[in-house]
Amino acid sequence: MDVGYTELAIGSILISNVVLAKFLGLCPFFGVSRRTSDAVGMGLAVVFVMSIASAATALIYRHLLLPTTPEHTNLLGALGLPVPEGGYVLILKTISYILVIAVLVQFVEMVLRKTVPALYRALGIYLPLITTNCAVMGVALLNTEAWRDPANGLPVHLATFNGFCGGVGFLVAMLLMSGIRERLTELPVPKAFKDLPIAFISGGLMALAFMGFANLFGIAV
Repeated sequence: MDVGYTELAIGSILISNVVLAKFLGLCPFFGVSRRTSDAVGMGLAVVFVMSIASAATALIYRHLLLPTTPEHTNLLGALGLPVPEGGYVLILKTISYILVIAVLVQFVEMVLRKTVPALYRALGIYLPLITTNCAVMGVALLNTEAWRDPANGLPVHLATFNGFCGGVGFLVAMLLMSGIRERLTELPVPKAFKDLPIAFISGGLMALAFMGFANLFGIAV
């Protein structure tokens, strides 16, 4: 399947926005979107982690997990392990991806703690939660799903770009939500709807609005 940069960018940022179309990463989306400054910090951290994780997992998938050779089969047999269809992928794919993401999040956490301590404190528990952010994991898995390329998934350079665009889509959603929530603090919202209830309603309306991008320019990603 031929996939171009324009198609990936439009698809990942607008049509299949990881938050508003695939509903992944909702925990930080609602938890860190009360202020625009915090939303930008979280969004940029996710862009970095998602981009590097996409590149690393694509390399791991293509060069370590995907190949099924007699040597691989013999090694598994010698260890007394079953040989699943598709080589090592079914055994180690998710585990290896989580490990890569966890290492990257630890790196981002250390950098923010040393360079921007105020942002590090503002992000709080949501920063280490990027490790279990299903948006990052979801994009990494989508890069190697069969519907992208039945043989090998996306090439490494396209997987990296798709990860970057997925992160940008997450950042766009965070900025939109933070802008809405900052405005809502100045409006007479009924007490029963304050904070998270009105945020959930706003998120739902945003998701409906993003449905208008479906098949934009004939692209359905």
